[in-house]
Amino acid sequence: MIGKQVKKCRLDRGLSLSELAENAGVAKSYLSSIERNIQSNPSIHFLEKISLILNVPIETLLYGSDATNDLSGLDKEWIQLVKNAIESGISKEQFREYIEFNRWKKEQLHP
Repeated sequence: MIGKQVKKCRLDRGLSLSELAENAGVAKSYLSSIERNIQSNPSIHFLEKISLILNVPIETLLYGSDATNDLSGLDKEWIQLVKNAIESGISKEQFREYIEFNRWKKEQLHP
């Protein structure tokens, strides 16, 4: 399943196997073995690199595109906040860092 999703996303973006491997900093042979389902359990680090270049959430690679299209658990205010963050230029990485900082801060206050 993961290999199929990686290949689908790669082709959707018009990237060759070589281009994706080079841009993500992974071995072309390993990427090929993932796409052909010879290797079926890639590391989260590998998935992070690939998802970054493909500009898709890791969940898309794990579960398919439908997994990230289900926003039923979010109310309109959350969706608008995310849209505002994107429009303001906040990157996904900056947003992740903010969340991690808040978790750390909470742990410091309530060990």
